[in-house]
Amino acid sequence: MTGPHALKPFLLAYPGPLRDQLVAAVLAGEKVSTTGLLVEWQIENEELPEVGERSALIDSDGREVAVVEVTEVRVLPLGEIDLQHALDEGEGYLSVPEWRSAHERFWHSEEMREGLGDPGFLVDDGTMVVAERFRVVESLQVG
Repeated sequence: MTGPHALKPFLLAYPGPLRDQLVAAVLAGEKVSTTGLLVEWQIENEELPEVGERSALIDSDGREVAVVEVTEVRVLPLGEIDLQHALDEGEGYLSVPEWRSAHERFWHSEEMREGLGDPGFLVDDGTMVVAERFRVVESLQVG
């Protein structure tokens, strides 16, 4: 039994339709990987997730809906992301370019630029990313 705030939050995108879609894909077992910019961790001065680390998946309403466990963490240039990782993101991508295009739209969004404090921020092949794999170990949904 996990009490509230016992686990650090596992946040996907920003609250709203995209987060709702991603959380649903995780709960359905379709999304088992995610990708973030390394610079996000550096700005927040946070340590990278470690294999075995558990966190609480948070929905758009701020509720903990599942416990997820990290099963793999890779830090690599964006240009080295492989098809399996893109497919495992569970968002229906059929190719790496399709996956990358959607991620670049998000990373270049106003919210993201604001979060990074860098309106001129641009992503390219050499941009370092954190590719995580995870699994749901417990659903916290009621009903």
